Amino acid sequence: MIRSFVLLLLCAVSLVCYGEPEVITAKGIALRGEPKYPDDFTHFDYVNPDAPKGGTIRLHSIGTYDNFNRYAQRGTSGAGADELYDSLLIASQDEIEVYYPLIAEKIEFASDYSWIIFHINPKATFQDHKPITAQDVKFSFEKFANEGVPQFKKYYSFITSIEVLDEHQVKFSMQDANREQMFSLFSLKILPEHYWASRNFGDPIKDVPLGSSGVTISDYSYGQYVVVKTLDDYWGRDLPVNKGRNNITYTRYDYYRDATVAFEAFKSGEFDFWQEGEAKNWATAYNFPAIRNKLVKKEELAHSIPQSTTGFVYNTERPIFKDRRVRKALSYLLDFEWMNKALFYGQYVRTTSYFTNTPYSASGLPSEAELEILNPLKDQLPPEVFEKPFKLPVTNGDGYIRDNIRIALKLLKEAGWELRDGKTVNAKTGKQMEFELLSYSPTTERSAAPLRRNLEKIGIIMNLRQVDPSQYINRVRTHDFDMVSFRYPALSYPSSDLKILFHSSFVDSTWNSANLRDPAVDAIVEGIEKSQEDPDKLMVYGHALDRVLLWKYLMIPQWHLSAFRIAYWDKFSRPETRPKYDLGQDTWWFDKDKAAQLGR
Repeated sequence: MIRSFVLLLLCAVSLVCYGEPEVITAKGIALRGEPKYPDDFTHFDYVNPDAPKGGTIRLHSIGTYDNFNRYAQRGTSGAGADELYDSLLIASQDEIEVYYPLIAEKIEFASDYSWIIFHINPKATFQDHKPITAQDVKFSFEKFANEGVPQFKKYYSFITSIEVLDEHQVKFSMQDANREQMFSLFSLKILPEHYWASRNFGDPIKDVPLGSSGVTISDYSYGQYVVVKTLDDYWGRDLPVNKGRNNITYTRYDYYRDATVAFEAFKSGEFDFWQEGEAKNWATAYNFPAIRNKLVKKEELAHSIPQSTTGFVYNTERPIFKDRRVRKALSYLLDFEWMNKALFYGQYVRTTSYFTNTPYSASGLPSEAELEILNPLKDQLPPEVFEKPFKLPVTNGDGYIRDNIRIALKLLKEAGWELRDGKTVNAKTGKQMEFELLSYSPTTERSAAPLRRNLEKIGIIMNLRQVDPSQYINRVRTHDFDMVSFRYPALSYPSSDLKILFHSSFVDSTWNSANLRDPAVDAIVEGIEKSQEDPDKLMVYGHALDRVLLWKYLMIPQWHLSAFRIAYWDKFSRPETRPKYDLGQDTWWFDKDKAAQLGR
């Protein structure tokens, strides 16, 4: 996933007027406000520029892989495949949406966002030392558009032409674009045309592709491990954005069947780092010998990251879930308060917004400004949108939810379902309510079990179906599911990315997991897209969208935690200053003295 932005840029911004619009030249640029770092900065504040290089860190992956093309439309790519390509600019980890030079050493753009020129650093090369040129940038965009996922071409429909001005300058012309859309080009991964021209971008690649970044895959065994290696001759190694980063020479990913097996391997020292996702494990599973002997460190690191939105998402086009009253009814059967106390050791907070940890979360009743957006859509919206603040059902946490069950049964009856002989059945057909929850993770069963038990109390059957990650992706992509445990990506502000998540034109996207085809939501998302330059209007649209999505009951929201829970074998060091919006593991380094004490 804004303002009539005052362009206070990292460099000494030059505004050269050629009539209208103005031409703006910059090295670093902020989506909102001013970049933190000046044009002569030498490194980010959260790195150690003198960090020693070398060593190995061993990580893990779950499942298997069969190719190294991160962008293939079938198969599963190996760990490290998404690290092979650099982007034009790179975001800092202690700011939100602020970018600094990487492959492009500076940019020029029109103040009305009708065009942007990327100036390629003349020193930039691919991993075979051939220069990265403006033609490679043009080729990369066209390769993504023509052979990548269909959503790419649809999203970038505002690009009208790409012109190679010379070896190091490429111009993107844009129609009806906004600042946020222009920013999306900064993350474009740059591909070598001389490698990819003869290959189909959507096909799996069995060999290691030629990349543009500072790492390559140096060793692998399909389904078992991948070794990623930093390159000593990487042209951008000493750029300010890379100084003090990627200090560890080798990163080895070993593959495990599931998280349970992997955690046992971590405890025995088969790999080095673990990020805990389970509250019970965090509270009870870290008393193994290496912890007691202080060989493994256990830390909880707070962060300020806008939170993703996780939930049990309904396929709203499935007949069983087309009626909003059914979706609302089932939300009364998830007893978060009991789960947090009994299962999560009080570590979590209930997610009640699609914009958690941002000012765009809806609260109270709609403001007058919101009503200007919502009133024209009134016939397409639930009446509660206008009548009351959204609140999820709450219990006292003792596990008894009779009141919630009573409300759920009332809603189900209104929707044509009734309780007969202990079973919730369709009033017309007599068929019992039954659906499947699709997942790829064994941990889903634990988080879904309390919901399933409460559903059973009123005779609703929820079957849990666990598949491997590639099957999961394919089934979500084709909407071949009833309900899915899904995580919407975190957004720091209402961006055009919301179109991919919720707009009906992206219904075939993997990200539109709710299979949502809703004219009211479409209208609000389109309003957001048109309001990127107006911060006040964007705030109102964000509140309106959040409110409408919540009252649509597209999912049963789950919970979140604003901290990293990590454990690692104590042979690494990191800077004293951590980035606000990232774990910053790429700033760690292998500590030879600590490793010697461990004997590893």
